[in-house]
Amino acid sequence: MTTAHERTTVVIVGAGVAGLTLGNFLLRSGIDCVILEKRSREYVEQRQRAGVIDTRAARMFREWALEDRVIGGVPVEPVLNFRLDGETRRLALAPDDHHDGRFCPQQVLVRNLIDVFTGDGGDLRFDADDLSLHNIADETLPHVRYRERTGSTKVISCAFVAGCDGDRGASRAAIPGESLTRHSYEYGYAWLTVLAEVPANHQSMMALHPRGFAGQFARGPHASRFYLQCPLDSSLPRWTDEQIWDELETRFGDPMTTRGRITSTQLVPLRSVVYSPMSHGRLYLLGDSAHIVPPMSAKGMNLALYDAEVFAKAVIHHQVNDQDSALLDAYSSTCLRHVWNYQAFAAWWTELIHNAGDSSYQGEFRHRVARADLARLFEAGSANRLLSEFIAGLN
Repeated sequence: MTTAHERTTVVIVGAGVAGLTLGNFLLRSGIDCVILEKRSREYVEQRQRAGVIDTRAARMFREWALEDRVIGGVPVEPVLNFRLDGETRRLALAPDDHHDGRFCPQQVLVRNLIDVFTGDGGDLRFDADDLSLHNIADETLPHVRYRERTGSTKVISCAFVAGCDGDRGASRAAIPGESLTRHSYEYGYAWLTVLAEVPANHQSMMALHPRGFAGQFARGPHASRFYLQCPLDSSLPRWTDEQIWDELETRFGDPMTTRGRITSTQLVPLRSVVYSPMSHGRLYLLGDSAHIVPPMSAKGMNLALYDAEVFAKAVIHHQVNDQDSALLDAYSSTCLRHVWNYQAFAAWWTELIHNAGDSSYQGEFRHRVARADLARLFEAGSANRLLSEFIAGLN
């Protein structure tokens, strides 16, 4: 098979939210880039992900003149709904922090970003198999090698590589182990995530129950995503459809109006992970390649969007200011300050919500502390304001 050589400014590895957002920002700024994705377009556009675009991210798309083209969904209500001790309680948040946020499933955002990028002439290549990164820390220009579906090998030389291919991608694996530090925390429980054809009465409802956390979040007019806290050693075969519905009814304290068709289930161990630094030579890590937060925080996608904007601005500054690398040199420290701030929020919020219901996890003391924290959010304006800022992405 033949090998073809090409040249561009930025090779973006991965067509998820981070990679596609970065590609759109660079394309709008006249910076050449190529997005490589190992999966097919059909797979990428259909894979299910949760998605809340927070206020900061929505305003970011507006500033880049992309809001009307890529953000779908409905406005986020400035309220969190709880089932607590058999009663429904509404926690009102500061409304001015939330009027720009959107409930937008991640696959909808991905499809919109693909349509805009390709519609504007962007170079997006799916089915890029056997992808590998080379010379990322050498004096010579890095290059990315991959194999097309036809069997032909392509080599793209570039000034920079953006690793946006997730926790198990080729990008972070290309960094020598001694050059990267992994910080992690395991929460000690998992979520059973369930996508079902059941309309939701609220955008969100969270049950804090002695048997564990349960959640229901709207995913369009006719579907909901449910979450059930479960032990780490749980297995999917144990959870029949009937057992799922029975457990949801127990934790919510109400019968389900509809037991619709369950279309997918997955077990997700809750963890927090940060890799430092977020760059190595000319390779820069974005999104899940660099950090993971528990889904309770709804910040995974929004952290990826933050990384994309920071890196886009750094590349643009480099290209238009006589190759000034100041922002690129500061990329990792800039992002990590933001990442650790939201890891702190994610850890606090995740532990609070789970301990407030399940005293068997960390004991009665932590259970009562969590209840006191929760009560403060309903009663103290300053505590509520801080929570609102974090949820909106504005802290």
